[in-house]
This record gives sequence, structure tokens and C-alpha cells, in this order.
Amino acid sequence: MNINPHNILQHELIGLKAEIGASTNNNMVGLCGLVVDETRNMLVIEAERRNEKRIAKAGNTFIFELGGGVRVQVKGNRLVSRPEDRIKK
Repeated sequence: MNINPHNILQHELIGLKAEIGASTNNNMVGLCGLVVDETRNMLVIEAERRNEKRIAKAGNTFIFELGGGVRVQVKGNRLVSRPEDRIKK
């Protein structure tokens, strides 16, 4: 099954380009890079110069770039769960 805006919550996020569109921490807004790891509560985004940032899922809104330049906005609260459990839902 190909990843699209309707099934993004059931897919692996590692390898997708991500940007923080909204956050409770204004310093995080606009941070973008490649998702390199995911835990229950965090996304690890590799920003410029291989600098990894650990971003809490809750309280942030992420914009993921899918194939073909499609961008999808997802509230981080919907992502909070272990990746392997979220994919099964």
C-alpha cells in the first residue's frame, strides 16, 4: 500500500521529510529535516549538518512531505503511540 494523506498514520514515518508547522515552543516552528528515528513520544529529525533534534510529538503539528511533493499536516497528538502499535491500527 502506497503512503498517501489518508493513510499516513498507518505508515512508517522514518525516511520522510518533516517540518514543524506549529508548536507550543515557538523556537521549534520551521525546523525541518529527515525523520531518522521514532519512539512512543518523540520524533528524531536530522536537521542541517547532521544535527539531530528530538521533538516531542504531543504539542506539535508536523508537515510531512510525501512522494510527488504532496504535503500533509498531522497533529502530533495523533502520532503518540509506539510506532509498531500505530501501524497496526
